[in-house]
Amino acid sequence: MNKTDLIEAISEASGLTKADAGRALEATTSAIAKALKKGDTVSLVGFGTFSVKKRPARTGRNPATGETIKIKASKTPSFKAGKGFKDAIK
Repeated sequence: MNKTDLIEAISEASGLTKADAGRALEATTSAIAKALKKGDTVSLVGFGTFSVKKRPARTGRNPATGETIKIKASKTPSFKAGKGFKDAIK
């Protein structure tokens, strides 16, 4: 399922037009991204939790040359599925 398919599914399930469903999806993803950028977590009970995880700096190896390199510390988005979501997929 891609974004267009998701918008169509939202439209059918909610009775919204495809344009309104697209705007709703954009607003949702934008709100989640803004909250994560501020360092907040977003919990949707029954679905899951979006958060930001910090990766510490570490050393790695360039696979092409075998040279040791330093990898900077970084932040990465994370999602942990909730019980209701896990149960729905079983």
